[in-house]
Amino acid sequence: MVNSIWLALIVLGVVTGILSGTSAQVTRGIIEGANQAVNICLGFIGIMTLWSGLMRIAESAGLTRTLARFFAPLARWLFPSVPDDHPALCAITMSLVANLLGMGNAATPLGIKAMEELASLNEGRDAASDAMCTFVAISTAGITLIPTTVIAIRTHYRSLNPAEVVIPIVLMNILATSVALLADRFFRDIT
Repeated sequence: MVNSIWLALIVLGVVTGILSGTSAQVTRGIIEGANQAVNICLGFIGIMTLWSGLMRIAESAGLTRTLARFFAPLARWLFPSVPDDHPALCAITMSLVANLLGMGNAATPLGIKAMEELASLNEGRDAASDAMCTFVAISTAGITLIPTTVIAIRTHYRSLNPAEVVIPIVLMNILATSVALLADRFFRDIT
């Protein structure tokens, strides 16, 4: 579906460029946009490698497990249907900690592992469990204390103070996560 939408937008842009006589500008825009996308991706590789490496070091040093134990009471409260000794609780906590530290790329495989563990508790049902829905809501809202990706983009574009957006982003993330949790609880109660 999304591919069809993108294809329609591209075709519409090219046809509009041809009909309006601005096909040269459309072509230049496509090439400049592709070049800019590659430059941004190359800039991300550095920051992603740094944070993924730091996450690996933190994991080897036991810091992530310590943080996971620290956040375990919150995870137990958010996911009461998950048994305390189940691997899903650890995977959920590790994913949340990675998101809190702004390591979205490191959080993705942890989130997939958490969903696999939650699926094992779902007893083969095709519908998502309450815990799965809560986990998706929290992960989608993406509460982050250190928005490394935004800082990396601002650094790439030579911002004078790339970290000045941290406080507004953290406040909005807290608000988004709160709304996601409230919506999760509200819609769970009415279904």
